[in-house]
Amino acid sequence: MSLGILEQVGLAATLIFALPVAVYGVQTAVGGRPLLGAGFVVVAALMVLLPRRLTTPEGVPGEVAERAAGSVVKEPGESADDAEK
Repeated sequence: MSLGILEQVGLAATLIFALPVAVYGVQTAVGGRPLLGAGFVVVAALMVLLPRRLTTPEGVPGEVAERAAGSVVKEPGESADDAEK
């Protein structure tokens, strides 16, 4: 699961906002409000995970093209018999 350069920049930008929320959640949990702290940690995790898993309307044409190209183009070193399996 390698990331392209734009995906890496996007992940870094997301982490800039998610890490302070996670740290605040941990501090809140340790400070005596564990439910609220856990909520902040969950929000921080969702900030990182959801953009990777959700499909947006802008991403649909790219995914369709990727699947179409993947079904037409063989990987290097792949024979015709391997492609059918």
